[in-house]
Amino acid sequence: EEEEEDEDMSDSSSPPIPYAQKPAPEGSCTTDGFCQAGKDLRLISLCTEQIDVPPGFLLVGAKSPNLPEHILVCAVDKRFLPDDHGKNALLGFSGNCVGCGEKGFRYFTEFSNHINLKLTTQPKKQKHLKYYLVRSAQGVLSKGPLICWKECRSRQSSAVSHSAKPNPSASPSTTPESGAANGYKTGFTQTGPLSLRASDVGSGNNSGGRTSVMNSTVSRPVPHSMSPGPSCMSGELASMTSSGPPKKRHRGWSPGSPVPPPGLVVPVPAIRPLPRTETVLSVPVPQSMLPGILQPQPIPAGETVIVPENLLNNSGVRPVILIGYGTLPYFYGNVGDIVVSPLLVNCYKIPQLENKDLDLFGLTGSQLLSVENMIILTIQYLVRLGPDKIPLREEFEQIMLKAMQEFTVREQSLQMSAQYISLSPAQLPWLARLIASVSQDMVHVVVTQNSLAEGISETLRSLGEMKRQQKLPDYVVAICASKIRGNEFCVVVLGQYQSRALAESMLTTSEFLKEISYELITGKVSFLASHFKNTSLGDELDKLLETMQQRRGDNVVIPFNGDVNECVSSQEAADMVSTQELDLEMETFQIYQPQLTVARKLLSQVCAIADSGNQSLDLGHFSKVDFIVVVPRSEVLVQQTIQRIRQSGVLVDLGLEENGAAYQRAEKYVVRLDNEIQTKFEVFMKRVKQNPYTLFVLVHDNAHVDLTSAISSSLSHGEPSHGLADRVINCREVLEAFNLLVLQVSSFPYALQTQQSRISSSNEVHWIQFSNMEDLGRDEKLYFGLNEYGKSLQWGITSPLLRCDETFEKMVHTLLERYPRLHSMVIRCYLLIQQYLEALMALTTMASLRDHSTPETLSIMDDIITSPGRDKSGRGHMLVIRIPSVQLAMLAKERLQEARDKLGLQYRFEIILGNPASELTVAKHFVKRLKAWRGNDQEDWFPHTYQDLEGLPCIVVLTGKDPLGETFPRSLKYCDLRLIDSSYLTRTALEQEVGLACCYVSKEAIRGPIVALDLSEKDQEKASVIENDADELLIDLERPQSNSSAVTGTSGSIAENGVSSSSATDKSQKPTASLNFQNVVNSSVDEGFTAGETLKQECDSLGNQIASSTTSKLSTSSFSISQTFRLSSQSMKEYKGLHVALPRVVILSKAAYCLLGSQKSGQQLPSSSLLPHSDVSWTSSLRPLLHKDMTTEEQSLYYRQWTATRQHHADYGNQSETASGRSFHPRRLLLTGPPQVGKTGSYLQFLRILFRMLIRLLEVDVYDEEAINTNHTEDNKIAQPNTDQWPDVEIISKTAFDLSIHDPKYVFMSPVYTEQLQRIKQEPNKETKTDESRKRNTVSMMLTKYAAYNTFHHCEQCHQYMDVNPSVQMSDSTLHAFTFSSSMLGEEIQLHFIIPKSKESYFVFSKQGKHLESMRLPLVSDKNVNAVKSPIFTPSSGRHEHGLLNLYHAMEGVNHLHLLVVKEYEMPLYRKYWPNHIMLVLPGMFNNAGVGAARFLIKELSYHNLELERNRLEELGVKRQYVWPFIVVMDDSCVLWNSHSVQEQSSQSMDQGTTSKNVSLKSVLQHIEATPKIVHYAILGIQKWNSKLNPKPPKAPFSRCHIHDFILLNVDLTQNVQYDLNRYFCEDVDFNLRTNSSGLLICCFNNFSLMKKHIQVGGQKDFAVKPKIMVSESLTPIMPLQYVCAPDSEHTLLAAPAQFLLEKFLQHATYKLFPKAIYNFKNPVLAIDCYLNIGPEVALCYISSRPHSVNVNSEGVFFSGLLLYLCDSFVGADFLKKFKFLKGATLCVICQDRSSLRQTIVRLELEDEWQFRLRDEFQTANSSDDKPLYFLTGRHI
Repeated sequence: EEEEEDEDMSDSSSPPIPYAQKPAPEGSCTTDGFCQAGKDLRLISLCTEQIDVPPGFLLVGAKSPNLPEHILVCAVDKRFLPDDHGKNALLGFSGNCVGCGEKGFRYFTEFSNHINLKLTTQPKKQKHLKYYLVRSAQGVLSKGPLICWKECRSRQSSAVSHSAKPNPSASPSTTPESGAANGYKTGFTQTGPLSLRASDVGSGNNSGGRTSVMNSTVSRPVPHSMSPGPSCMSGELASMTSSGPPKKRHRGWSPGSPVPPPGLVVPVPAIRPLPRTETVLSVPVPQSMLPGILQPQPIPAGETVIVPENLLNNSGVRPVILIGYGTLPYFYGNVGDIVVSPLLVNCYKIPQLENKDLDLFGLTGSQLLSVENMIILTIQYLVRLGPDKIPLREEFEQIMLKAMQEFTVREQSLQMSAQYISLSPAQLPWLARLIASVSQDMVHVVVTQNSLAEGISETLRSLGEMKRQQKLPDYVVAICASKIRGNEFCVVVLGQYQSRALAESMLTTSEFLKEISYELITGKVSFLASHFKNTSLGDELDKLLETMQQRRGDNVVIPFNGDVNECVSSQEAADMVSTQELDLEMETFQIYQPQLTVARKLLSQVCAIADSGNQSLDLGHFSKVDFIVVVPRSEVLVQQTIQRIRQSGVLVDLGLEENGAAYQRAEKYVVRLDNEIQTKFEVFMKRVKQNPYTLFVLVHDNAHVDLTSAISSSLSHGEPSHGLADRVINCREVLEAFNLLVLQVSSFPYALQTQQSRISSSNEVHWIQFSNMEDLGRDEKLYFGLNEYGKSLQWGITSPLLRCDETFEKMVHTLLERYPRLHSMVIRCYLLIQQYLEALMALTTMASLRDHSTPETLSIMDDIITSPGRDKSGRGHMLVIRIPSVQLAMLAKERLQEARDKLGLQYRFEIILGNPASELTVAKHFVKRLKAWRGNDQEDWFPHTYQDLEGLPCIVVLTGKDPLGETFPRSLKYCDLRLIDSSYLTRTALEQEVGLACCYVSKEAIRGPIVALDLSEKDQEKASVIENDADELLIDLERPQSNSSAVTGTSGSIAENGVSSSSATDKSQKPTASLNFQNVVNSSVDEGFTAGETLKQECDSLGNQIASSTTSKLSTSSFSISQTFRLSSQSMKEYKGLHVALPRVVILSKAAYCLLGSQKSGQQLPSSSLLPHSDVSWTSSLRPLLHKDMTTEEQSLYYRQWTATRQHHADYGNQSETASGRSFHPRRLLLTGPPQVGKTGSYLQFLRILFRMLIRLLEVDVYDEEAINTNHTEDNKIAQPNTDQWPDVEIISKTAFDLSIHDPKYVFMSPVYTEQLQRIKQEPNKETKTDESRKRNTVSMMLTKYAAYNTFHHCEQCHQYMDVNPSVQMSDSTLHAFTFSSSMLGEEIQLHFIIPKSKESYFVFSKQGKHLESMRLPLVSDKNVNAVKSPIFTPSSGRHEHGLLNLYHAMEGVNHLHLLVVKEYEMPLYRKYWPNHIMLVLPGMFNNAGVGAARFLIKELSYHNLELERNRLEELGVKRQYVWPFIVVMDDSCVLWNSHSVQEQSSQSMDQGTTSKNVSLKSVLQHIEATPKIVHYAILGIQKWNSKLNPKPPKAPFSRCHIHDFILLNVDLTQNVQYDLNRYFCEDVDFNLRTNSSGLLICCFNNFSLMKKHIQVGGQKDFAVKPKIMVSESLTPIMPLQYVCAPDSEHTLLAAPAQFLLEKFLQHATYKLFPKAIYNFKNPVLAIDCYLNIGPEVALCYISSRPHSVNVNSEGVFFSGLLLYLCDSFVGADFLKKFKFLKGATLCVICQDRSSLRQTIVRLELEDEWQFRLRDEFQTANSSDDKPLYFLTGRHI
């Protein structure tokens, strides 16, 4: 006995090795039978508890050596448990404690400690996990079968007492793992009359599981495989994961089958031979929500059903038993002749819903349907189905939901409890029979008392005894009205069509294709084949064809341009070639508007990933884009993709290949998923690793095709190609490569949108909704997809586009009854071949056969044969016949080809086998014809893709499991899908077949509800500019000129990086939305369109309409379709020759037609409600309906909520405990769009614009403006040699200061008066634009490694500098107040420092460490190559994201002290974006102040700090003058620094030039800091860059002039020169002039230059000046002249600072204030101690009133005005008397308030020389609270 044997192993003679166990943690429970958390684990106490078991886990029993009589309950991941052969358990362990709920024990040792096993030996799961635990019918948990850790030989030996001994090679054995804990077999061979019992499918299979026994000859093993899919009940989940791989290979499992066919639950042979107990297990239905698991029980006699012998032979029917509610009996005997289907089983298990779900469905908790109600509903549903439909799970679920909702409504209205509504069991039988009675004998009801077995036996018996001719009911509903167990029921399906369709629909595509090939190989088809040897008239087909061939002799039917009856010799036929070239328009590749829009949506999604802040993508890191396209195994698809890549020119655009080589090299960018992919992919991944600065895009096209996971495909010995996609797309290297984006592209993405999806729903990009017809331009094409086909059924035309061939279906039905053992597809295929053969013969030689072909087949063949005859060059139509089975397709091709050749049509049309595995083969003479049409002279050209067959009359027999997205030519006219039947009952399978026919069509081809098209002018304008959504990203398609980088509504990071954007592309290049990559055929309209005449009339009226509606505003874009649509008044004549692109005609099977044409009937569910894909399952049988009109985004969310992957799906492992924790892959996107809509073009365009954007991200727009006022300066006589590196103090101090302002940003400022200025004749400026409206010139520069960056830059090197470590909280920076008194303000100022922990070393704190004392300063003598001495201050406002505050790269990563100076109200924002920066926060009173205040406070603080440091260092013995006195003040827009060096003079060119190179800020600062005698300079700086700097002869290397934006300021020397803290504008010019007049040195290093970035946001922005009290919402802007008013007047008061209003007013009021000074530079305005901008028309002469100051020589100058601004005591009456004024000169005195204004006038004795009037007094338009400034104007007497 195995159990004993296990126990004995440890008690063998050798003593056990003592095992040292870790002591339990302090305070934890150590009682046996309890876990360390103190919770009881013993089975005896948990047997009735509900235990929550996560999916994929099983409950098992562990034995504790100290408690031999007890079993401890554990939950263990079943992957680590063995299968029923004792194999395949993964090494390792994963388990949860069911007591305290602790999860995730990864080691058995750790787990055994937790559950207190107290082992003396090494813990081993094999030794201590003993039993599976199972629940009985009553819901009691009890000890189940042993876990079989070793190969179970003993299990196989004992046979079942009731049956013949099973064939040992396939003896069924079961453990809960392989059978999903339910006793279902994974493989079962039936070799004799076996007893079997359908165990309850308690674990439910949500898929409407698939399984079938196709044939049951004794010799044939039957694959019964099952793997229930995840169930709807939480409690059930434990048992729900699907079964393992087949354990033995039977013939039924041909070597390549996938893992267990997805979601099969076949509880047919549930045999379980057991050691010792010779009983057969039965599994009753669990009453609790937990799954029923195996429990040994004796069998009551009444619960067995013996299946009669020869059931199938006698009745011609293989019954399908639909499991209903209750216990299914055992089946014995000829079980191969029945099929058990769990199709509806889950509909009857109503899940426990949470309240939120109940609300969603509008239900209340109480009314779950009673069994009686379910039975009644089932019968009504079956009655309603009618004779030609089969039950669909999805449809029945909706009926159940509806019924529950009805109950809720009724309950609420009647206020009664549920029991009054439900039927009593006694009423059930007669009510059931009553309902069935209306079904015309289609539904029978059998009611029994004891068990369901009676009802089923009776049904099977009567079936076996029936004569073949007798009519059977389609469905028998067996009800057992048992007193003990309540009502139970099941449905036996006996309908010939229904039973076969249900059985076949249980197989997956791969399985039924294997089934078919099996039938062909074993020769089962021979009966059928012989049946089709004769024609319908009874003649032998082959003989007929032979005679016809003999009759014809050597002649064949004329290839084209002649009737079918004309014959020519075969030699002549072969030589016939069309002379004319056709404008097939093959090679043009156009990107149309929708593709462009979608490409931009993709791009903006990539930008969103980069901006998301989770560091998963850093776009600034990449400078190149490379890609690879992975496609499924289809030769044509590979060639088609290569062709698109070639035509699009993307390889050259991305710079991946040279122009010449790109054609050849395109092949290496497309890889197909076959056995060679591994090596090719490794090469690609190597490239990914080697090129970290290239962003790679892995495009996985048709991503829905192979979703098998790599693990399951290797286990199941599946087809070799299975799981390849998973290996490639989901491998670790791909997931981890930071420079790899995965773009999955699919038309049917449903299987990628599940609860386990790896793609975040926000990373899905959906094709845009199609625009209305009215919005289209004339020559644009409309997409005609599945929905349009559905709608076309309402057009009411005589031959609809979607058709069902009723005659064909009737023939099929007859044959199905005759051959019940064959798969219906085989029968359909043989019939279809026969149909085409007879149609061929009927149309050429035997007219008598016409009546025996269906009209559909006849008309198609007629068109194929005759159209080349009507065409001068031999063009015709294509017919695609879809035959999924390769063997059947080859058969069809051979038969058709043979008949065609014997009938002499071999030159008339071609027959091609479209096999994904091979290239196209086309006969030589047809290739010759194709080449002639193309004008193609290449010798070796042959068609690679279906599109290359444009215009060729041909039949393509398309085979393969799935159509793989191949594009067909415009000449495809018919798609024959009559073989696509009830095996295709998932949405993907069905829709991808019809997807073959989807295409773009001309608007004229669309009819129906749309009557006439009104193309009035407004619509055309609308069509010509397609507005994009505001959130979409647009990039200029050409290289943007540098000014075009104004960004409209784009996402932050891109806007910041200046990706230029325009709301719609230029009209001339605007591609109009048109057919994608398809070729246009000149097929005349009336041919081939049955409603041709009416169409023609409609088009004529349309033509006249278009002609009259004025000339189109649409660009006539460059494709040839446009010529055909230029309709004029003779539209009738021209219209004949139009290429109208027409939709294809699709012929469907009845089953598919019902689903796809359901819009018309309204009866059945639309195809969109089906299970989305065979690899997924529904998570609940109660769910809302998926509406047809849901957008694709809504559908995606629906599937993500309501579907889960099956076990063999590649995403299956992507689960987690919490929904939020699911691992979406951050760099993975999904592009979805309907079939043939143009997704390839779209992703190729995406690659192109992604590359352009990366290039733009590496560029920056910098100002490029030439210096102004260059003619105002005089040449300095003294100059320093050009080779000097540093200025010489002696020379600089002798040089005169250049007062003129040269910075181009000040082009609209008043020039400063110099002696040179009076010689310049000033003309009124042509450009009288104001400063605000001026567009400054910028140029695009590549960023270098030394640039300053904003927050959008992320890279490995500087992320420490930028980001807070997540473990460190933001609060790790401390706030310090710092107070000092300012003589200027006359009060104490309190500033706040925010200092991150990492930066505290730059400061000195008091001993207690709390109080900030000073900021450390270096010494003048310090020399450190790895540091910059000067602290850097950057005032910034409004640019927390866009300011260039990341100086890491500019400083080359060396130590530097950088302080951001921010306003109080902006501090939180700056802190959020720059957590590692030191902030200096200005006091709240400066929140509205201008830039002057920030500079004033920086300088005051720095001087105060210098004094503190001098005192501190003096105590340490350092002399005061040795402390470093400089600080750097720089703008937040400085981006790049350059050094300029003089080129050696070459003999050719006499004038010198300079070269420049980009350098780091560090090297610039270190160079300047190394200046000899640096402490003698007050301000040092560098010049502003512009593009003319280099070619010019070099300036002097150093000059003494104004410097701006980036200065080294000596706070010691400039102690007494202050910035004007009130200023908003030109504070730096004012400061430079004061500094210079104090005799201090300002020196500009001309060998360096600074580039400033054009940043559109923040910075020194103007206030929006609004009235303080809004009286009315008047939107009229307030003009600057209204910024002042007379004191005490009724003027509107404004809400803006007084100083701002004053400065703005002075800029604009020049003509009023200083009329004499306008353009009169000889007579400037005298400004004392200040520089204010009073407009560019006026020169200002700056004079300092300080004693000993340096001033411009103003002797002999007559001033035209005097400006006194807040003048101090240095300005006296005597001082002013020195200056002379013109008669009529004007005066402006500005003071803080009215009284000081009066005092100033008296003190300066102004009334002596100036005349004032009362009305010349003004104030700024502020209220008195805002402290207005007052000023007085007067005239010189």
